[in-house]
Amino acid sequence: MLKLEGAHSTEIDHKTKYPVIDLMEEQKSIIDKGGTMRLGGYKCIIEKKSKAYKAYGKSEIVERHRHRYEFNNKYYEDYRKNGMIPVGVNPDSKLVEIMEIPSHKWFVGVQFHPEYSSTVLSPHPLFVQFVRACIGK
Repeated sequence: MLKLEGAHSTEIDHKTKYPVIDLMEEQKSIIDKGGTMRLGGYKCIIEKKSKAYKAYGKSEIVERHRHRYEFNNKYYEDYRKNGMIPVGVNPDSKLVEIMEIPSHKWFVGVQFHPEYSSTVLSPHPLFVQFVRACIGK
């Protein structure tokens, strides 16, 4: 979306010129990694004019996390201006939780783990909406 040659996650390429996904600031000083990730449920506020809002049917959700790397907010406005929209943000930390490309049939990327709260009998709403988009409903 931004045409940044070599853009990457610092988890994979720690020397990338464009760290669009980067180690969380509070993680940078941690040496002993055991149990220090961003773990557990975190609140997310979803924009009403989004596919995620349509899937959930509400603007405030809580989803489970397990990671150290996040969307780099340095690129927030650049992505927005180029059509990849941050539509879900943690109200406390301002970390981006959900990104969408509204012009795409279904492009929804999330920072959390929807599979943690999905079962065969009760699939996660994002999975349901993805399948509906695939079959054209």
